[in-house]
Amino acid sequence: MESNGDLPNLLLVDDDTLFCRVLSSALEKRGFAVRVSHNVADAIGLIGDAAPEYAVVDLSMPGDSGLVLVERLHQMDEHTRIVVLTGFASIATAVEAIKLGATHYLAKPADADEVLAALGRECGDTAAEISEQPMSTRRLEWEYIQKVLMECDGNISETARKLGMHRRTLQRKLAKRPSKS
Repeated sequence: MESNGDLPNLLLVDDDTLFCRVLSSALEKRGFAVRVSHNVADAIGLIGDAAPEYAVVDLSMPGDSGLVLVERLHQMDEHTRIVVLTGFASIATAVEAIKLGATHYLAKPADADEVLAALGRECGDTAAEISEQPMSTRRLEWEYIQKVLMECDGNISETARKLGMHRRTLQRKLAKRPSKS
């Protein structure tokens, strides 16, 4: 992937064009040569055979999931620092992202400073906050749906069958943002 002079190159992939414009500008001001794509297929075409040094990848986009790109980037260069950024965070997708080669996983909204901190983290944080409250039943339901969906490789119909619910009901549940607790 080409870079501007000696600036570290960063691939930003998110289907939200306004978010990309704002984050791209903020990252360029912080010393990165940023290339932007709005889906996985275009991102793969954009990078060609040269993996970027850094990548910020949205999880949920039209077409392939950001997880496909995470795996591809990690296969190209295991040293690429990859942050998965998503508005639909779940334990299942976080685990899969890390297994596939992501360096870190952030829930939206996240600003440029949080993204930079995540890109620079070398290891886990033993001081991470542990909640005293158990997850709500709504959040547990969301997490379980995400787990089954991952097991079904994102197939909505198969997931609905395994969960014993109508496909449209599942789609409505997936369209809602998960509860925080």
